[in-house]
Amino acid sequence: MRIPTVLAALTLAFTTSTAQAQSKKVYISVDMEGISGINGDNQTSAAGAEYGRARKLMAEDANAAIRGAFAGGATEVVVNDSHGSQRNLLPEDIDPRVRLISHSFKRHGMMEGLDSTFAAIIFVGYHAKAGSPRGVFAHTGSGVLADLQINGQSVGEGGMNALLARWYGVPVVMVTGDDVAIEEQRVTVPTVRGVVVKRAINSRAVELRPLVDARRDIEQGAKESVAAARPVPPQRLPQYTVRMTFRDPTIPEVATAFREVRLVSPTSVEFTRDAMPDAYRLIRVLYRFINTD
Repeated sequence: MRIPTVLAALTLAFTTSTAQAQSKKVYISVDMEGISGINGDNQTSAAGAEYGRARKLMAEDANAAIRGAFAGGATEVVVNDSHGSQRNLLPEDIDPRVRLISHSFKRHGMMEGLDSTFAAIIFVGYHAKAGSPRGVFAHTGSGVLADLQINGQSVGEGGMNALLARWYGVPVVMVTGDDVAIEEQRVTVPTVRGVVVKRAINSRAVELRPLVDARRDIEQGAKESVAAARPVPPQRLPQYTVRMTFRDPTIPEVATAFREVRLVSPTSVEFTRDAMPDAYRLIRVLYRFINTD
C-alpha cells in the first residue's frame, strides 16, 4: 500500500473515532400520567373529553426535556411515546430535531429502540407503581398487574425500565412526575435527578405546580443531567427471575401456555430468563397482549 493511501486510511479512522467520541445520543421515554397538569381520567385515553388538551401538555413537557438535552450537549435525541396506544405525541407538536418512535406494537414497549449507543436516558411523565397508596394514577403496565417483581424486588415501570437501561450500560439521568414516582425511581437509580411537577395527595387528588415553573425545571434539569452524563459499564446479572401477580386469575392460567411460565399461586406466575431484554419482552407480552374479554 502506498504511503498516501495509508495516511488517508489513518486520517479516516481518526476522524471516525473522534466523531463517535463527540456524539452524545439521548433517549427520552415519555409517559402521560406524570405530565404537568394531568389530573383526571378523562385526559389519559383517546375516549376522554380532555385527551386533546392532555396530549398537548404531554408534548410541552417532552419539548422542555428535549430543549434541555440539546443544551446539555446532545447531538441526537430519540423520543419514545410510551403511554397507552403510544400514539399520543403528534409529530407536528414535537421539536423537529428529534426522531419519534410511535405505536404500541413494540417488542420493548416504553424502551423500544434503546441500545448501548446512547449516552443518557430521561424519563418524562412517569407515575407510581401498582399498589402505591399515594401516587397519581398508580399502576404498572396496562393496569392488570397487582405487583411485578424482578429478582425479588418489587418494581414499577420506571424500575423495570431502569433495569433494562442498566443491561445496556446507559445511565438514567433524570425522571419527571409526581413526588411518589420520583421516590420510587430512586430505589433502582439512587443518583437520578428528579423533577417533581406535582404532589400526590392520593391516587387521584393532586397539587399541581404552575406549568411554566415545571417546564423551566424540566429543561434546566435535562440540560444539567445530560451535560454531566458519563459512561457506565453494563450490569448484567446471571439470570432474571420475574414474578407477576395479576388482579385477574384468568391471565395466569392463560400465561402458562408459555412452557417456561410457572403458576406459583392462583394469581401469580414466575419465569426466568438469562438476559434482561428477553425478560422485558415476555413481561410485556403477559401484561399487554393476553385478552381475557
